[in-house]
Amino acid sequence: MPRISYVGDDAITDPEVRASIHRAHHTGTPRPEIQMVMAHIPETMKRFDAFWFQGFKAGVVDHDLKELVRVRIATSLECEY
Repeated sequence: MPRISYVGDDAITDPEVRASIHRAHHTGTPRPEIQMVMAHIPETMKRFDAFWFQGFKAGVVDHDLKELVRVRIATSLECEY
């Protein structure tokens, strides 16, 4: 059980936050649960999204390699997310 509650869909009024959570559900990254926690502070979530896109989706390194590194780090740390 999370220590910080998830923001429910009915409480999300910002269309940008709603779109971000929808995208997370669709793609699986970043984890939708993390987005639903960060939705408590929409501006923080928006900044995280910008960071995530620049670091994970954009750039010159192939996305598949980034994903492989992300999974390897999570596995080595025994992270369940």
